Amino acid sequence: MSNGNPAALLPLLAFMGIMVGIGIYVRRVQARGFASNFVQQYFIGNHDLSGFVLAMTTVATYSSVSSFVGGPGMAWQIGFGWIYMAVVQVTAIFLVLGIFGKRVAMLSRKFDAVTVVDIIRERFQSDALASMAAFIIVLFFCATMTAQFVGGAKLFAAVTGYSYEMGLLLFGLVVVAYTSIGGFRAVALTDTCCAVMMMIGIVLLLYYVLQAGGGYGSIMASIHANHPEMLEPLSAGHMPAGLYLTQWILVGICTIALPQSVVRGISYKDTKSLHHAMLIGTVVVGFMNIGINFTGILAHGVLTDSLQSYGGVDNIIPKTIVTAMPQALVGFAIIGPLAASISTISGLLIVAASAIIKDVYLHHQHQKGVVPTAGRLRLLSMSVTAVIGVVVFCIALTPPSLIWIINMFAFGGLETAFFWTLLLGLFWRRANKLGAILSMGGGTIAYCLTQGMGLKVMGLHQITIGITVSLLFFLLGAYLGKPQEPQVLAKFFPDKPEKM
Repeated sequence: MSNGNPAALLPLLAFMGIMVGIGIYVRRVQARGFASNFVQQYFIGNHDLSGFVLAMTTVATYSSVSSFVGGPGMAWQIGFGWIYMAVVQVTAIFLVLGIFGKRVAMLSRKFDAVTVVDIIRERFQSDALASMAAFIIVLFFCATMTAQFVGGAKLFAAVTGYSYEMGLLLFGLVVVAYTSIGGFRAVALTDTCCAVMMMIGIVLLLYYVLQAGGGYGSIMASIHANHPEMLEPLSAGHMPAGLYLTQWILVGICTIALPQSVVRGISYKDTKSLHHAMLIGTVVVGFMNIGINFTGILAHGVLTDSLQSYGGVDNIIPKTIVTAMPQALVGFAIIGPLAASISTISGLLIVAASAIIKDVYLHHQHQKGVVPTAGRLRLLSMSVTAVIGVVVFCIALTPPSLIWIINMFAFGGLETAFFWTLLLGLFWRRANKLGAILSMGGGTIAYCLTQGMGLKVMGLHQITIGITVSLLFFLLGAYLGKPQEPQVLAKFFPDKPEKM
């Protein structure tokens, strides 16, 4: 503790205090609404998000700590090839809201759905599939949240000089507190603050990196002289074409089906808000994605030794912040990356809690003819949210290495499970229950087994195996299984287009 930098800690404490304050404020303002419709208010903000808030909460949930630490660290190591690969993420918000946004919004209002699992249950009329989906969400969300806790705490320790455990305790308690207290609306508002702080952090860091490196021309001249391969798309073999392909699938195309992003489509106020969110979100993601990875490359003007001397790619950005920035501004600079961490955790936490409370507990209670009181639902929801957060916090006390790998593993698992189930389920009449069950279960098992055994096809990431197996199983079930009931299809595919 004595080696810590109080000047770096104070801005963080102020920011964390604001986050908790937002949670308490939202809880008080919505107390009356909770009494009448707690589930709608707590888990999706009562379908009332504006375009700006929808854009920012989607961006903040999508942009994890690995986007600000592991990603630019890889850019420092590989060069412009990493940016060419990562730029596909710029389309993510536009695609997820454009493809699923209006569709899930209309369906959620028709079926009074609160979660993605609600819509899957209605489409395929299967409690087994819904339970499987809820289990997969909680499982992979816990892996992702662990990576966020670890990444944020490591960054905190590296930059402030305080202990890893202190950082973990600080923002672990904060994110669990405001998410549990305020629910989805608190998450959306704090995500908006986090997204703004991410952008400010990128601008600050880029400015001081350029200043410390002697300007853009000087840094690029040094890279051209000492690391010319960084200017090539394939980076002298460090960025093979196969890696481009799998990363474009993993962090680009398939991210449209991530449950934490799709559920945002349930929460917006009207079509105008959706269109605004698509445009704003695309611009913001583009700025953050290109900006932070470009800053990682320019960090060569600050960190000139070998990667081994810095201890790995996850340490590049923390060491750049400490080296390039004035001590008085270090605390402000790390708010951005830490905001990416806590915004992702809070977004996943509320969806994981909804999977347990809404998709499992409440559904089974209704099947038994039991209607839990609003007070009981409030207590259970807040308790489950807090318990999940505490469990992930405890796992993170023993930190794994290479947080971006953990993050990508969880991304791949969720994409394998939900991509075809949502895409074909919502846009293909022939999709049926057997196809969805085989696809979600078989694809996820194949993905996890190949990850565990390190099995690859032509050196490609295991997402290619998972997504292919998932599709084949879906088509097999669709053609061998019983067709979906006509009355269900009539609800999902009406003869006349529906309007919002």
